[in-house]
Amino acid sequence: MHIYLRRAFEVKEIIIFTALLLAPLAALYAADTPEPVKPNIILMLVDDLGYECLGANGSKTFRDKTPVVDKLAAAGIRFEQAFVQACCTPTRVSLMTGKCNARNYVHFGLLETAQTTFGHLFRDGGYDTCIVGKWQLGGSVAENTAKHFGFDEHCLYHIHGTPKDRGKDTSDEYSSRYINPGLVMNGQTKKFSGNVYAPDICNDFVLDYLTRHASPGKAFFLYYPMMLTHAPFDPTPDCSDYPGKNGAKRSDFEHYQDMVAYNDKLIGKIVDKLDQLGLRKNTLLLFTGDNGTPGKFTVEMNDGTAIHSGKGETAHAGLHVPLVANWPGTIPAGKVCGDLVDVTDFLPTLCDAAFIKLPQDFLTDGRSFFPQLRGEKGNPREWIYRWYCPLMNKPQRTVEMAFTRDFKLYKTGEFYDWRTDGGEEKTLEIAKLTGVATEAAKTLQAAIEQFKEARPLDIQAQADELAGAKQDKRQRRAENMEKKQTTHLTKPN
Repeated sequence: MHIYLRRAFEVKEIIIFTALLLAPLAALYAADTPEPVKPNIILMLVDDLGYECLGANGSKTFRDKTPVVDKLAAAGIRFEQAFVQACCTPTRVSLMTGKCNARNYVHFGLLETAQTTFGHLFRDGGYDTCIVGKWQLGGSVAENTAKHFGFDEHCLYHIHGTPKDRGKDTSDEYSSRYINPGLVMNGQTKKFSGNVYAPDICNDFVLDYLTRHASPGKAFFLYYPMMLTHAPFDPTPDCSDYPGKNGAKRSDFEHYQDMVAYNDKLIGKIVDKLDQLGLRKNTLLLFTGDNGTPGKFTVEMNDGTAIHSGKGETAHAGLHVPLVANWPGTIPAGKVCGDLVDVTDFLPTLCDAAFIKLPQDFLTDGRSFFPQLRGEKGNPREWIYRWYCPLMNKPQRTVEMAFTRDFKLYKTGEFYDWRTDGGEEKTLEIAKLTGVATEAAKTLQAAIEQFKEARPLDIQAQADELAGAKQDKRQRRAENMEKKQTTHLTKPN
């Protein structure tokens, strides 16, 4: 018995000695363990494209207009329940900061300069960063605006603002959105002529950027808020009525369909370039829209339903957008996800994909859907909260709401069943609800209550001051116009 005990102690001593001997070696190997390979990320935000304008989403009207994105969806994942704000600036502020508008939205066409964006997070996380397309978020010093918000390179429209923004006439050099535009490229203002098309110029900038980042080095984050498919509904270079051609004038809706198709074509050039450069397998592509479809259009779906344009409206069609993600080898092909996705969810999702840890003091209302991209269950959200006041940020003009996939509740008490009433034509009395509708109303009321103190006083004060200044400016402009008219009428012949 004593012999067995002695041998047991000897074995234990050998194990301890071996562990101590190997510890430095293990630490050495741990130190040499390579960091995970950071993927390249391209986030494409289409201007004014609702859920119903994608063939992969069951659109009959657009079934042959989006072959490239449809193919990306078939080889990746397509989300059926992605929601943003009802117009552009509110969506862009939430998308870039990961916060609901209640926390940091000041005014239309403005991103408050103290905000931290995903540009900052990616640049600080070791990424090269670039933004191309539409800005429309303010910036008195154009060459510094993009860099201030975390982007190393930029090619942007609407960084100076439009002539209307600055009280100038339409002959201003930055007036054109599409044909012969004025753009700011890495701080240099360039005016184009010869019937060149702005979306082509922006896309060429993207292709050049990809080419310059083909060699091994830092990963890149490219945020591409595309200029299309926003009004004016002008012809694209593929249209027979483009300037310099003699085709018959097409209707606004025909032009809108042409614009959707041309935007898809531009995305195809990007996908082809990634393939040519060998970047495809290490690049996450995300495609979405910034609000519902514009104009007074009606889109037919394959199931026989018809969806009316919803931009600017807080009903279902104004908030519902397409979302497609593609990453060969990481995202399983042919996936369709019915989980709710909010515009605030993009920032934490992108950071997860890039192995970027959010700062401890960084507040986000988003929830990462990166697990869903990998085919996992993840942690789906139960509801989405909305604070909406796109123009003059006065408390009495603010619309607050919360919704699930099936039901919607406004802070003012209007309750709708989205399953049968996406257009919100019939308000349901909460006191008369039964079953799942009753539970949904309770859940949504609790969700709205969570944000009752989300609006910072300093942000509201800034919004009120800016709103007042704009009102004063409009008043002075109206008075000056009246004086001019009076002078003209009283001037002797």
